[in-house]
Amino acid sequence: QVQVVESGGGLVQPGGSLRLSCAASASTFRIKGVGWYRQAPGKQRELVATLNTSEYRNYADSVKGRFTISRDYTDQTLHLVMNNLKPEDTAVYYCTAAKTRQYYDGSGPGPYWGQGTQVTVSS
Repeated sequence: QVQVVESGGGLVQPGGSLRLSCAASASTFRIKGVGWYRQAPGKQRELVATLNTSEYRNYADSVKGRFTISRDYTDQTLHLVMNNLKPEDTAVYYCTAAKTRQYYDGSGPGPYWGQGTQVTVSS
């Protein structure tokens, strides 16, 4: 059984900040969160940021300089710090995960997804 759980979403004013977290686990193998995607109403799911096996960070152009993806290596939790949030950042944010022992190149999603956490940026 695979579990990918996001937390940290909420309502924030424009210019504010949020930190999302992703914890991943599986019953018979190890997995870890490797990236964040988002989906706004009426739009396709899009890449926000990924962290590949070589520690390379890939960001969407729209979030570069504002969002930072990182990993807490004590427990493999994946984080996304979002600063200077804009109304267009409003979306459901999904964590994607991959098996720890497989190389992940960061160009696309892993095979596992969480249920998502809502981020709303509004005054």
